[in-house]
Amino acid sequence: MSLDALTMEQTVARCVAAVEGRENLTIGVVNAAKAVRMGQDQVLRDSVTSCDLVVADGQSIVWASRFLGRPLPERVAGIDLFTSLMEEGARRSYRAYFLGARPEVLERVVAEVRHRYPGLEIAGARDGYFTDEEAAEVAARIGEAKPDLLFLGMTSPKKEIFQARFAEDIRAGVIHGVGGSFDVLAGKVRRAPALWQRLGLEWAYRFLQEPLRLGPRYVSTNTRFAWMVVKEYVQGHRRGA
Repeated sequence: MSLDALTMEQTVARCVAAVEGRENLTIGVVNAAKAVRMGQDQVLRDSVTSCDLVVADGQSIVWASRFLGRPLPERVAGIDLFTSLMEEGARRSYRAYFLGARPEVLERVVAEVRHRYPGLEIAGARDGYFTDEEAAEVAARIGEAKPDLLFLGMTSPKKEIFQARFAEDIRAGVIHGVGGSFDVLAGKVRRAPALWQRLGLEWAYRFLQEPLRLGPRYVSTNTRFAWMVVKEYVQGHRRGA
């Protein structure tokens, strides 16, 4: 899997260029858990790798890139890219569409966006509870709204599959899958303090909030990810020998 070696500033600039040029830029974000899942799920892997930009959402991905000798400049967290694009969009009077979350959470997200980013026009919003049969109609409605920015606040792999299937029909300037970021913006979930973020320890903060639920998952996922990195390192050295 190839990731784009971009900083947050460069990624935002690329997104602005896409909106201004009326491109159809799709963004994929990868952390350790998703990297492991992509190794087991062909549809998810194809959906992510088909994106125009794929960036490192998790600090562990950045650390792994350095260990493997293909260093990425920094983490481009999906939630930080989400807020950065809204800030830039507010300055440029872009139109944004929000798809995902429960209706009550989405309502709070829209209210927060209007409060924090008054220059950003709400092109539309819809909750993420729709069937596969309804997905095409949902995409058609978004396309009719002609957003510059489309944010998908849905879980994986639903958001990646939706993006891969319907990006060409929607034709937004930028489509970014932001996962649980809607819950954070709505105040439903607390994000780790800035220091924990800088140290790459957001996962540890989440673990402390829900140790019984997340503990087994983190042990399994992190072990598998570490093994994947070591395996790739060994294979790379063998090829170079």
